[in-house]
Amino acid sequence: MKQHKSIVVIPTYNESESLEKLLPQLLALDVDILIVDDSSSDGTVEVVKKHNQSDRISILSRPAKLGLGSAYLAGFARCLELGYDEIIQMDADGSHQVKDLIKMHKVMSNNTAIDLVIGSRWVSGGKVENWAKRRELLSRTANKYSKWILAIKVNDMTAGFRIYRSALLQKMNLKSIETQGYGFQIEMTREALRVGAAIKEVPITFIERTMGKSKMSNKIVREAIVNVTKWGLIRFWSRS
Repeated sequence: MKQHKSIVVIPTYNESESLEKLLPQLLALDVDILIVDDSSSDGTVEVVKKHNQSDRISILSRPAKLGLGSAYLAGFARCLELGYDEIIQMDADGSHQVKDLIKMHKVMSNNTAIDLVIGSRWVSGGKVENWAKRRELLSRTANKYSKWILAIKVNDMTAGFRIYRSALLQKMNLKSIETQGYGFQIEMTREALRVGAAIKEVPITFIERTMGKSKMSNKIVREAIVNVTKWGLIRFWSRS
């Protein structure tokens, strides 16, 4: 399948409407695409196949809804096996814009010292659109809390719009990553820094989905809070 040095990994669960818009935009770039689908029932796979006229899209089908974290890890493993140099992670729901991906990729291409580019909502120039105030407050607070308790100088650790160099992922202990919800992004940031990654945050505009159904839940929020607190306490104990 490999035709380009970069590949976009997109986890999906019932995202057919959003993919109709996203896939043509991505296919206009010099990237391949890997869809990690958790048994969607809305025709997501059929939409992907329809747009795969140039064999640049592959599908990793999973038997059930197994979680965001495991979907990305399965996708990363497949991409590393195929020998891609850069692995892009991106949401399927339209919240991440291709024009921001172009900007992020330019930053990485112009600086070979950068191992990970994060599309950030919470740096100067970054913003969100169509979010409820409660959702924005939750995200801002979660990131500030994570930044403080983990002593990490990244402003948007929960960001899911990223470009990893494969060399970084190969150094990271991906088997140690356990979080399944949005805390997965925090755990990946923490592990990347553990192995000495150089991280650059690039401002993006995050747009709340207009199609499909959000996967955010109270369970996901609780998982992230519990794990971040646990990691923070481990850090404090190791210093004492």
